[in-house]
Amino acid sequence: MPLAFQPAAGLLASLDLLRIEQRGGVVHLRLNRPAKRNALNDALVAQLQTAFVNLPGSSKVVVLSGEGRQFCAGLDLSELGERSVAEGIVHSRSWHAAFEQIQFGRVPVIAVLHGAVVGGGLELASAAHIRVAEASTFYALPEGQRGLFVGGGGSARVPRLIGAARMADMMLTGRVYDAAEGHAIGLSQYLVDDDGGLAKAFELAEKVAANAPLSNFAVMHALPRIADMSHSDGLFTESLMAAIAQGDDAAKDRMRAFLDGKAGKVGKAAKP
Repeated sequence: MPLAFQPAAGLLASLDLLRIEQRGGVVHLRLNRPAKRNALNDALVAQLQTAFVNLPGSSKVVVLSGEGRQFCAGLDLSELGERSVAEGIVHSRSWHAAFEQIQFGRVPVIAVLHGAVVGGGLELASAAHIRVAEASTFYALPEGQRGLFVGGGGSARVPRLIGAARMADMMLTGRVYDAAEGHAIGLSQYLVDDDGGLAKAFELAEKVAANAPLSNFAVMHALPRIADMSHSDGLFTESLMAAIAQGDDAAKDRMRAFLDGKAGKVGKAAKP
């Protein structure tokens, strides 16, 4: 029987807009504003940053989900208010700082999507490394209809998933993608039935947690940066990262186990 998740302690337990639990190396972090459809206000964004900066040392992977029927309905417009240009920049940069800790933090992040993944919710989801979408999921970027522009890193991350033209269409026309359409264009890597997202995410999380930590770190930090480099610079950086990863003691142990026939071989691909 697998171990049960245990509530976080200390600083993480004080974050009232999040619900954080851990089982082994897997941390389950839930947005906890279900009455507000998990809309992002300044306090929740700050708590996300605090949580990812202060993950327990034993953490190997985070599963990010939303409490209630929605993953995240985006920016809490009741807190939008009137800001000067300078204040708007500072506000946007606070979101950047928080979501940077998700994409380029200590451990890989698997997001479980259901219901609304809208505006800032899609910006948040795009910072994760793996996205599992349930059938109820729908995606939208309504900023264009509200006289706004994305400010949580969406313009840098979402086009890398679906292309700038599709993102422009979503913002200009209010186009909404359902779960199947979003999966087809790259917004999720896995598509499951309703209420099946967490089970799939925990299954994936156990696989990710079993990897050598340095290998996971390289995938998170080196891979997206190499993709932004010139061809020759990318290849050189790849060589450096490959040498560092294979020189790690954990990698050497895993290679010995494979050569000795003690490690599993690659089998048939699982359905996404």
